[in-house]
Amino acid sequence: MISQSVVLAGGAAEFPPSVEDFKLPALVEGTYPWLTKYTLLVWVAVAAIIIFFLVTYRNPQLVPTKRQWMAESIYGFARDGIAKDMIGHEGIRFAPYLATLFCFILLTNFMGIIPGIQTSPNSHIAFPAVLAVISYVLFIYVGIRKHGFGKFMKNSLIPPAPWFVLPLLILIEFFSNFIVRPVTLALRLFANMFAGHMILLVFTLGGFALLNADSLFVKPVSLLSWAMAIALTFLEAIVALLQAYVFVVLTASYVQGALADEH
Repeated sequence: MISQSVVLAGGAAEFPPSVEDFKLPALVEGTYPWLTKYTLLVWVAVAAIIIFFLVTYRNPQLVPTKRQWMAESIYGFARDGIAKDMIGHEGIRFAPYLATLFCFILLTNFMGIIPGIQTSPNSHIAFPAVLAVISYVLFIYVGIRKHGFGKFMKNSLIPPAPWFVLPLLILIEFFSNFIVRPVTLALRLFANMFAGHMILLVFTLGGFALLNADSLFVKPVSLLSWAMAIALTFLEAIVALLQAYVFVVLTASYVQGALADEH
């Protein structure tokens, strides 16, 4: 994406970057407008995860190979470190979903720093929103399935409090549990990926802008700008990992709350 934002006409870079840099055109002009680079990257991520686990477990060994060990470690982390710790013994059945969610978000986040790709689908609000909706539907579904609609709504909306403050508290609980949760879940992932990539764009394109400056004293500063871009790329890798973990942990937390017997 950084390379797409650089205009080589006259040796100048398009600077500063803007939100328009995240609105990518269709891969084939004049055809399907929804078929963009983001869509292709999502398909690639899904295919890569499926192929990796299928190939890894095609012939499992008692003494695991490196690939088998990696796959088992990822699943074990999601099962033991998130599902069981956050949800309890009932969390085992959610481990496949949580492991898949973690792998998908992590891979699509890392696409933002992979040379030649340099953009994450999660820097476009549509994709984090879809992931948030899936988790939102999941925790509501499991809550209703366990408690029934009436008891689930009671547990979610009516806290132990004096009756005269309940009307206000019910509105707050409804807003918090059924509106704020999915919105913040999507916005947190989107904002971090969007902001991180925008910062990388600023320092990378800023380097080109400084290099093409008229003053000879300004040109060397471009090296500092590019050095900052490299350093921030490593920081972005850490953020990508943390955001995948946070998204999955919050999903598990919401499921745990939906399954809980008390408010």
